[in-house]
Amino acid sequence: MQLTEMLSLIVKGFWETLYMTLGSTIVAYALGLPLGLLLVLTDPKGLKPMPVFNRVLGIVINLLRSVPFIILLVWVMPVTRAIMGTTIGSKATLVPLFIAAAPFIARMVESSAREVNQGVIEAAQAMGASPWEILVKVILPEAKPSLIVGAAIAVTTILGYSAMAGIVGGGGLGAIAINYGYYRSNSNVMLVMVVLLVLIVQVFQEVGTRIAQRLDRRIRERD
Repeated sequence: MQLTEMLSLIVKGFWETLYMTLGSTIVAYALGLPLGLLLVLTDPKGLKPMPVFNRVLGIVINLLRSVPFIILLVWVMPVTRAIMGTTIGSKATLVPLFIAAAPFIARMVESSAREVNQGVIEAAQAMGASPWEILVKVILPEAKPSLIVGAAIAVTTILGYSAMAGIVGGGGLGAIAINYGYYRSNSNVMLVMVVLLVLIVQVFQEVGTRIAQRLDRRIRERD
């Protein structure tokens, strides 16, 4: 393959990787964020204790989290085909990425929400705030720096999943590494893809950390 063709392929793979990673992250947060908050809200010591519901929800989330992504990728192929009409390409990979990421994000959100100072929550309760108001106006704002760091971790984790999806034709840089590197015994191509993936991870992590630090300073200055 000529250099220009390879560069064109890499550019395409780069955008496919970003599409799969960011697209599935956004969709996964649409489900994972409320699930994580629901775990905190319905905890036996939470604002709306529902121990049985909380236990069942926690078990379901843990079961989904415990399935290795490569197995989940193959397992949900019928679902992917039913929704997307195909199991190949970056668009089809959004489905298994979403299913794998949502429970992971739910636990990340739960962990961030639990870091909020209990005294702040108790003060809001003493002022007559409802559980919903405490959740939206106290817990979420106070947990924002931790949530941003968690989002950066989630994005980098999903990025790793997207690279793994290249084994079954998922597209992106991972597919290039496997199809043009591993299968053709071309270590240079594999090395370039690995370097690009590492750089993308570093960028996401750095951006997330800087935003979290800035938000954390603003919260401390406000207090």
